[in-house]
Amino acid sequence: MSQHIRTLIVDDESLARRGLAVRLQEFPQVELLEECPNARQALETIVELQPDLVFLDIQMPGMNGFELMREVQARGVPLPIVVFVTAYDQYAIKAFEVRAIDYLLKPVDHERLAQTLHRVEKNLAQRERNQQQQRMLNLLADATGEDCEAILKKLADDQDFGAARYPEHIAIKESGEITRVAIQSIEWIDAAGDYMCIHADNETHILRRTMKELEDELNPTRFQRIHRSAIVNLDQIEKLCSRQNGEYHIILKNGKELKVSRSYKERIKKLILNS
Repeated sequence: MSQHIRTLIVDDESLARRGLAVRLQEFPQVELLEECPNARQALETIVELQPDLVFLDIQMPGMNGFELMREVQARGVPLPIVVFVTAYDQYAIKAFEVRAIDYLLKPVDHERLAQTLHRVEKNLAQRERNQQQQRMLNLLADATGEDCEAILKKLADDQDFGAARYPEHIAIKESGEITRVAIQSIEWIDAAGDYMCIHADNETHILRRTMKELEDELNPTRFQRIHRSAIVNLDQIEKLCSRQNGEYHIILKNGKELKVSRSYKERIKKLILNS
């Protein structure tokens, strides 16, 4: 990405601000606009400068980081990408409420900061593509007299448009009958030996297939593994909870609680943050 990432640092601790600013000098794509010592000053700066990225402390006197982002949203200005910088890991879950792209634990190291900036660049690139698509849709709408939603529907109906399609239903043979289960109704899937248990609409269907075969039939933007033997529908996730022992659990909309294995924990957190 060639353009600079217009960046703001918000932290009431001067040493923390300076330390992060020095770290950011190692990344030429970052343009540091300002360092703000409190949320009130940061609010006015965000409204005025509309930065691409804000590194935001959470615990600050007067107004904390979460409250600041709610105030920015209330002002009606474009929300910047937010990366929380904190000394406390327990705030990671609450970061989902304001759709932060990442959170960093103090002190921030170079490798972790590089990973975050890479994610920021990808997010900004996607925003630019979305804006270009919207501009193209507006031009087509002006030329044809149709609204943007109608144009998108026609494009989606075109068999040559977009990525490879995934099935809308899955056929399951049970007790001499064949049941068609809507993919979107699947809440989660877990393995039981050589069989898959598909949980959908408060029912469990048994399918003889490997986890890998079933995973290949599901859209990865909607279905992801949370465990070696479990797949979850991301649309069915209500919240992600951390336990005192360091484990993470997913709570589905139906109240079902599923454990997230350590090897999938970071991926699931990122997917929920970016969804």
